[in-house]
Amino acid sequence: MRLGIISDTHDQYRRTAAAVALLAGYGAETIIHCGDLTQPDIIATFAGIPTFFVFGNNDFEEEAIREAIQEIDGTCLEYGGLITLDGKRIGVTHGHLAREYRRLIGEKPDYLFYGHTHVAFDDGEESTRRINPGALHRSRQWTVAILDLSSNRLEFIEVS
Repeated sequence: MRLGIISDTHDQYRRTAAAVALLAGYGAETIIHCGDLTQPDIIATFAGIPTFFVFGNNDFEEEAIREAIQEIDGTCLEYGGLITLDGKRIGVTHGHLAREYRRLIGEKPDYLFYGHTHVAFDDGEESTRRINPGALHRSRQWTVAILDLSSNRLEFIEVS
């Protein structure tokens, strides 16, 4: 299974639509959004592909975001959650709440996806591989990531 990982889209509609199309082109079967959507309207760009979302520190319209996620049959994990895909346990949070980050890392998932820093990161050395896909806003380079769960291969993809 190939996962698309995206974060910190901050209302960048065109860039987000381009990123979703790129991830689909790379074979993403599911997308994980690590927070900071900002406005609920951007969620429509994920329609047609199973997507999990968490809230970030700039997601103030939580109820409207939840409703938009429901409209596309997505899954809202609130501020963090643990999911299992293709036999792998995956923690997802935005990263701005240290308590939530520690709670998830304490669950010892195979992966922990997060955003918030706007810096792409991959720590494959720990027992829990921590991955930040980067950001589509306020970053020198706009990036997302694709992870093949069967091979454990991660690739960062630049979005223009």
